[in-house]
Amino acid sequence: MQNFLNSLLKQRKHNDLYRTRQVHSGIQSPTLLIDGNQYLSFCSNDYLGLASDLRLKNTWQIGAKKYGIGSGASHLITGHTSAHHSLELELAKYTKRERALLFSTGYMANLGVVTTLLGRHDAVFLDKLNHASLVDAAQLSQAKMYRYSNLETLEHKLVNTTAKHKLIITDGVFSMDGNIVNLPKIVELAKIHNAWVMVDDAHGLGVIGKTGRGTVELYDFGVEEVPILMGTLGKAFGVFGAFVAGSELLIETLIQSARSYIYTTALPPALVDTIRTSLVIVEAENWRRQHLCELITYFRNQASNLPLMESSTPIQPIILGSSAIALKASKLLYERGIIVTAIRPPTVPKETARLRITLSALHSKEQIDKLIKALNFLND
Repeated sequence: MQNFLNSLLKQRKHNDLYRTRQVHSGIQSPTLLIDGNQYLSFCSNDYLGLASDLRLKNTWQIGAKKYGIGSGASHLITGHTSAHHSLELELAKYTKRERALLFSTGYMANLGVVTTLLGRHDAVFLDKLNHASLVDAAQLSQAKMYRYSNLETLEHKLVNTTAKHKLIITDGVFSMDGNIVNLPKIVELAKIHNAWVMVDDAHGLGVIGKTGRGTVELYDFGVEEVPILMGTLGKAFGVFGAFVAGSELLIETLIQSARSYIYTTALPPALVDTIRTSLVIVEAENWRRQHLCELITYFRNQASNLPLMESSTPIQPIILGSSAIALKASKLLYERGIIVTAIRPPTVPKETARLRITLSALHSKEQIDKLIKALNFLND
């Protein structure tokens, strides 16, 4: 086995696909401490800058005194506390849906939903840019899986499918490209072809829409148009966890049948109370989202000479092509005191390796100026 594993790792290194973990000390913020040196970071998904908020720290400490640390069991045994129940009610209200259900991660939420709703006689339609968890969920469901690269292809595949149930799944904001899905067209096709729609809005909730309620709010859609909404709580909300929101029947069905919900220990209740505090802050402090939008505009204006992809979200990718070039660019930035991760296949398609810049409400224009200056080598 050791020889086999060694050959796999050698091949990854040869293909410039080997990954290493960046070890830093201290809080999550735009500046990270690594080996005693300060680095400016542009690769966090802490979009609203809440991951190190003092109010969240205090809530966690108070929650630990009240509940202890671990939840001690799965939700259906004795792990479901008043904190979990209250947060689910609050998330349902936040998303304007009948009910919401907590999961440990977005990955587990996606697995739970898709494997509960679909079987071998059904069909699932996935955008080729969808998150890996959605692809894995579709495969585990045993439904017939169709991938589409554009909406014309989706329409063609819907027309030629005779499956019992059809589910169209899309990211709200595509995590590696930063663009927002054309949800109105997907909803239109779903109505015509009697399909269900699921939106994974991990990168949209808290950031996109009139009040930051995500991609579904941006297009003014409700549960009729998008019956299944998945959101994460470790990005804009700055904490951890995920949820699914929808109808009473959907959530009750997931409670009874979603294996990734039933067979896992519930989130620590002190952490859950922390999410509740974060939800209050996100709703009350709209300046965070407004400032983030201003920074996005500022960055794009200042970086107009760089090969940016079209994106109005905090995710601002620069396509460089080969993995080797992306790795070199990331290394050059690191040498200049800036961290921007090189994103390579299979996370993105072949020959589309990139620098994936992400912005936070805690960044300043001066920090963005420093990033732009450091990126000038791309024009050499």
